[in-house]
Amino acid sequence: MASRIQSTARQLSKTYKKKSRFDIGIASELPTAYKKFWREWKVLKPVAVHYIPQEGKWKRDDLTGEILPIQNIPIPLKYPNEIHEGIWGGEAVVKGFQKRDQRRRRVPHYWVPVIKRTVVKSEVLNTHLSVTVTDRTISLINDHYGFDHYLLKTPACDLVSMLALKLKKQILTELMNGCPRYAHDPERQKAVYEEYKTYLSSYTPEEIEWYGLSWYEALCKLAKQKEAANRPVPLKNMYRKNLVEKLKAAGIESSKTPDELSNTTSWLSKMNPFGKKDEA
Repeated sequence: MASRIQSTARQLSKTYKKKSRFDIGIASELPTAYKKFWREWKVLKPVAVHYIPQEGKWKRDDLTGEILPIQNIPIPLKYPNEIHEGIWGGEAVVKGFQKRDQRRRRVPHYWVPVIKRTVVKSEVLNTHLSVTVTDRTISLINDHYGFDHYLLKTPACDLVSMLALKLKKQILTELMNGCPRYAHDPERQKAVYEEYKTYLSSYTPEEIEWYGLSWYEALCKLAKQKEAANRPVPLKNMYRKNLVEKLKAAGIESSKTPDELSNTTSWLSKMNPFGKKDEA
């Protein structure tokens, strides 16, 4: 009886599965390329920054010798709007409590990372950028031997900010087009492309097109594509195309293209006394 109840519960859970944001409305038509980016940005677990995770499943207390389970619970982070205007290297605002006096109750406290403005160079984009960063961002750039390598190697869940994601998308687009910013120096263009082309193997052109878009931007892009696809075609264009096809089928070749035919003055306009006369 119990097994039957459990199987029924499993079937009901599968039948009444909670809908995700990709199953509602126009979002259900978003391409797989954007779903892949969203998974990398919002679903993957970011690298621990504000705590040191412990390895294994169990640990022994040094004082009591008791065996305790290891629980690597991430610290809740706050992401202010200012984080999207800089590159913080995975750091964010930590909200907690601080006991400032032993005789008083603890009080709420916010730990905010130290932000500084610096200049970084993008070799692929061939430009310098003035951005707000943290000390950890600078260390990560140095560890990856360059700003471009840092952005291209770091997943979206660790970059967090929209500025970093937009720059990463722009760098991938430049690489996909063959580094056109170095067109004046073919040798340098080839050297830069050879150094960074390995990152293109992880993305398709469609994935690069949808990479770095926020949820609202992705929906707007999809809506514009649907509007362009469903835009009505003028009947005169359809009739002109059908006429040309019928003439070709009848063996009558026209020396003019459909666009040229539309530019010529029809016999009806010549009979119109109020129409504009062609200048001699």
